[in-house]
Amino acid sequence: MRIQLIKLAHARSGDKGDTANIGLIAFRDEFYPVLVREVTRERVKQHFGTICKGEVERFELPNLSALNFLLHASLGGGGTLSLMTDAQGKTFSTALLRMQIKLADEEAHALGLL
Repeated sequence: MRIQLIKLAHARSGDKGDTANIGLIAFRDEFYPVLVREVTRERVKQHFGTICKGEVERFELPNLSALNFLLHASLGGGGTLSLMTDAQGKTFSTALLRMQIKLADEEAHALGLL
């Protein structure tokens, strides 16, 4: 089955210069291994497409059941330099939560998602 991340986590985002910063926090500790496995740097880069022109870094925070992503060169130069609608990265968290991942029906059932 395909499921959006919004069913597994909540997120916050912001910026530092031309880099968007997204924290992805599992609703439950048992969701964290799924996030680690499925929400890779490559998948996040692909999900944001041409918005993210630089590399994506991922940091694991197992004590918080969270992942943190830095999307370099994704804000058109940053808040004071960009003509982008969201030059400060505030909506990037919502965009990431729309990303879909695949789960086996058995895993989704075991996690209480079915």
